[in-house]
Amino acid sequence: MESVMKTLLLNPPSFEKFDGGASSRWPATREIESYWYPVWLTYAAGMLPGSRLLDAPPHKVSPQQTVEIAKDYDFVILFTSAVGFEIDLKLIHKMKEAKPSLKVAFVGPPVQVKPDESLMASEDIDFIVRGEFDHAVVEFAQGKPLSEILGASYRKDGKIVHNPLRKELQTEDLDQLPFATEVYKRNLTIENYNVPFLLHPFVSFYTSRGCPALCTFCLWPQTLSGHAWRTRSVDNVASEVRGALKLFPQAKEFFFDDDTFNIRKDRVIELSKKFKPLGFRWSCTARVHSDYETLKAMADGGARLLIVGFESGDDQILKNIKKGATAEMGRRFAKNCKKVGIAIHGDFIIGLPGETPETIQRTIDFAKELDTETIQVSIAHGYPGTEMYNQLLHAGQLVNLPMSDTSGHQLPHIEYPGLSTFEMMQGVNRFYDEYYFRPRVVWRIMRKALWNNHERKRLYQEAVEFLRLRAERLKFARKGPQKTTRVRVPAID
Repeated sequence: MESVMKTLLLNPPSFEKFDGGASSRWPATREIESYWYPVWLTYAAGMLPGSRLLDAPPHKVSPQQTVEIAKDYDFVILFTSAVGFEIDLKLIHKMKEAKPSLKVAFVGPPVQVKPDESLMASEDIDFIVRGEFDHAVVEFAQGKPLSEILGASYRKDGKIVHNPLRKELQTEDLDQLPFATEVYKRNLTIENYNVPFLLHPFVSFYTSRGCPALCTFCLWPQTLSGHAWRTRSVDNVASEVRGALKLFPQAKEFFFDDDTFNIRKDRVIELSKKFKPLGFRWSCTARVHSDYETLKAMADGGARLLIVGFESGDDQILKNIKKGATAEMGRRFAKNCKKVGIAIHGDFIIGLPGETPETIQRTIDFAKELDTETIQVSIAHGYPGTEMYNQLLHAGQLVNLPMSDTSGHQLPHIEYPGLSTFEMMQGVNRFYDEYYFRPRVVWRIMRKALWNNHERKRLYQEAVEFLRLRAERLKFARKGPQKTTRVRVPAID
């Protein structure tokens, strides 16, 4: 069906170099400039002929340029974030000043969690979508009245109306969606997407939706993707891979960006067997539950690297966040990965419930013991809509400090007895220093740079960016404890 409205699907320029919208489970500007693909927006884009997917940050499209581009469209679908929401409101206000007839829908975790507050924040938002938004925004673009669109929330006669929710898409529905990679070819430049621990250029998409794990801090399963794990068929995934290999012969690697790729052993092994004859390298997200047999099948099928959320080296903290894993499971998993030749990018978080100076050091020591190829250390954030947010709010452990600085970099907004916000920031710096400034790791990085000119230039730029942000964090830490006030739980009538 021809699109009734000319539609722009927008991952907005909330901050310069910001990777926190339609592509990120952890909304922030990274230590090193990097961008994930805006996969969530591709499905609606693929269903709307004449539409455009504009991923502003990696393509260096400024707010003013975005406003100018939007003039050529009738309908804008903007994927917003918790830290970028206020800036995104200013952007759409300028869009509507430039073109008053423009219709704007906001999608993404913030509007899912707080639909009323989001709509009340600005009359420039015509509607938001709760739940999966793929078909809702397409139906609006094709002329369906808002009153008939499942999951839509909007203003009517001075009141906010919430339509009934749409049922989540199931396996047979996911197989009917357009291929994200075909939209990339139409609208994006894959060379603009860089993640330090992935080969460049890379291409990523999803093979499933949802995650049955109950991690209290994780944003997407509790807001956007849900806990119900729904998979694309193995043949459907393999078909997209085959097509993408032809569309992007320059791609060095494929990344499967599911909430967790390796949930079910039989499916992982079947996918790996399908991938093997295609002869490409790939990486994916993973939990520490896969056994040696599964990891060996993945390696045989071309797997190069896994992103693994170890989070903490303290078992009590892992219990506190309902991780469903132990430090010992992480150790065993990492050893098996080394045996089969799969590298690991380890994710860790400072400031989870139960954190103390002692548990921070325990996690640093744990990370050094694992000795993964690379690491990322994040500051714990209580994102609205997560169980951890509610836990911290009711415990009086959220403080009135911004979640990010003016560039979108993470700032701590949680305090515990005996652990302040500035000590958390100090902990992040110390974590990186103790991990990366070890001789064996320095040599590992230098060895990679010595034999690859492209990697040498890339690593140099990454080092400059990392050291610059490290200096800014040191300034924050040297200020010492900041005067903070607790976020209070509103009284319930």
